[in-house]
Amino acid sequence: MFGLETGIAALFVLCVLAVCIFEFANGFHDTANAVATVIYTGSLKPTYAIVWSGLWNFIGLFLSSFWGYKVAMGIVSLLPLNDLVLLSTGESVSLVLGILLSGIVWNLGTWYFGIPCSSSHTLIGSILGGGVVFLMIHGGDGPNWQKASEIGLSLLVSPLIGFSVTILLMYVLRRLIKTKKQIFKEPELGTRPPAWIRAILITTCTLVSFFHGNNDGQKGIGLMLIILITFMPIQFALNSEFDYSKSLESLNKIEIVLEKENKADLLVNVNETKANLEKFQLTKNDSIVPNQDKKKIIVELRTSISKLNKKLTVELKNPTSMDSKANAEIVSSELTYLKNDVEYSPKWVTIMIALCLGLGTMIGWKRIAITIGEKIGKRHMTYAEGATAELTAAATIGLSSGFGLPVSTTHVLSSGVAGAMTASKGVKNLQPDTIKSIAIAWILTLPVTMLMAGGFYYLLQLLLK
Repeated sequence: MFGLETGIAALFVLCVLAVCIFEFANGFHDTANAVATVIYTGSLKPTYAIVWSGLWNFIGLFLSSFWGYKVAMGIVSLLPLNDLVLLSTGESVSLVLGILLSGIVWNLGTWYFGIPCSSSHTLIGSILGGGVVFLMIHGGDGPNWQKASEIGLSLLVSPLIGFSVTILLMYVLRRLIKTKKQIFKEPELGTRPPAWIRAILITTCTLVSFFHGNNDGQKGIGLMLIILITFMPIQFALNSEFDYSKSLESLNKIEIVLEKENKADLLVNVNETKANLEKFQLTKNDSIVPNQDKKKIIVELRTSISKLNKKLTVELKNPTSMDSKANAEIVSSELTYLKNDVEYSPKWVTIMIALCLGLGTMIGWKRIAITIGEKIGKRHMTYAEGATAELTAAATIGLSSGFGLPVSTTHVLSSGVAGAMTASKGVKNLQPDTIKSIAIAWILTLPVTMLMAGGFYYLLQLLLK
């Protein structure tokens, strides 16, 4: 398989299965976020709702290939791949499996007890925990704390957005809608809402499912890319469509523009990338160069392209950073090509993760749906509460995907439901025990998953040495 020895191939399959299990669990753990409102308002029967949600989770991730894998690349950048690929297979597998075991155990545990908990929060904590223990054992760069802080901020802010924006939307609805008061009343048991309300709620369910697939599914792609690059960097560190000549041409065009604009600091990164590109080209088909050296060279090239991409992207965000608009357009155009060298996912990976997420979405939804639909507030949610909570969640997740930030669907929607309930009858409308359980899970997720992942990794690397 992919030219791997039998023992290594078996470990590779084990890691791939672990990612599939994590993404499957992510699907049924987070299904309730999309379907709770349509089920509890009588808009869709549970069977139809979960199949519909599963389909749109699949579509959301599958279509992400057309507008990029920013979230997946954020996950990949959290670990020091340069150091990781140079280790023995046993060491690399220990780290990856430790991270995945931690994520799966925490996801399943919180699901079993019906506690809405973030798969994103779980995954980030697991990666950081494994990365810290890796740093303690091997030294090197350790986790990417800058990226981790960006993701941590998005995980912290998103529930606040969910809560406050939903309250605002409820206020706007009350001001705009004077006649159709039924949307603010609890649905009667066994009755369906009017067609126009059903249409709104099904639409918001569809949007949450779509953007959940697009954002959360990319986390699975990021994990798979870490595995592929760790096991087979020569085959997967760069896009299979990588073209040396075109990449060099893009770098030369960018270099010319930066020289005109007197961007000496950025020229250093361009020259470093060109040097790594030339080194890669000279050694890729040279049978004398050991594979271990080839791995190092190709990962260094990937890293330098990613670093250049990041710095130029920041530069281009400032409209006055370059004297000529035409020069900025040239850099932006050539940078798009270079990005594709490293920000990609093999089609089979995207389809596999999308299937795992979509199928997982169709199973195990009930435990957390009951919490969201019945236990956050002291009564059933109204049509307006369900619609505003899901609309806020869909918009927040969609924007986060656009910025390449993993965000918690669970946190955003749970806080949105809490915000909608608060907007209706104040804080007294919330069930304190449920809110306390969700808050405790939110606080504990990061430290617990960090400890579990670090512990699993440490034990596994002793066994697999």
